[in-house]
Amino acid sequence: MSLLEIIAVIVSFLGIWLTATRRMLCWPVNLLACALYFKLFLDVRLYADMALQALFGLAIVYGWIVWARGRQQAGEIVVAPLSPNRGTLALAIGAAGAVAIGWLTSHYTDAALPWMDSALSSFSLVAQYWTARRHRESWLLWIAVDCVYVGMFLFKGLTLTAGLYATMIVLAVLGYRRWRQAPSILDHR
Repeated sequence: MSLLEIIAVIVSFLGIWLTATRRMLCWPVNLLACALYFKLFLDVRLYADMALQALFGLAIVYGWIVWARGRQQAGEIVVAPLSPNRGTLALAIGAAGAVAIGWLTSHYTDAALPWMDSALSSFSLVAQYWTARRHRESWLLWIAVDCVYVGMFLFKGLTLTAGLYATMIVLAVLGYRRWRQAPSILDHR
């Protein structure tokens, strides 16, 4: 456990809590968390997760813009439904990404856990995209991904980060419950 990991955990927790409560401040806080974890994952050779943090940075900027446009007059963020077809397509893209990234990192890097790291990274991108698009289903995918992340981080000796991800599972359950009760685009038609 390093000082970098401790700070990254605290900032990440705050960012996820702000996201679960649909607050715009989540975006700059999550951007800082990405930068911190980029460095941490570089240090422990989880390259797919390191690259994921860079992609998350881009997705965070995108999500910030989408959420700013998706507010009601009162400033509250509205939730958008995810169609089954789009959900299935996104999951298929996530699976294809996992295979492609896994193959690359297993053949061209000294990645510690190339296939697991790649699968988690790819499906995290899908979950992040769904979060940016304000789909409540993002939280269900985050729950599944975070459960596996806990095991991977324990295996890599990142105990504090594993604890963060275990806490993120609880926050994802909270986020899903809150987003199910939130105003939806369908409520405003």
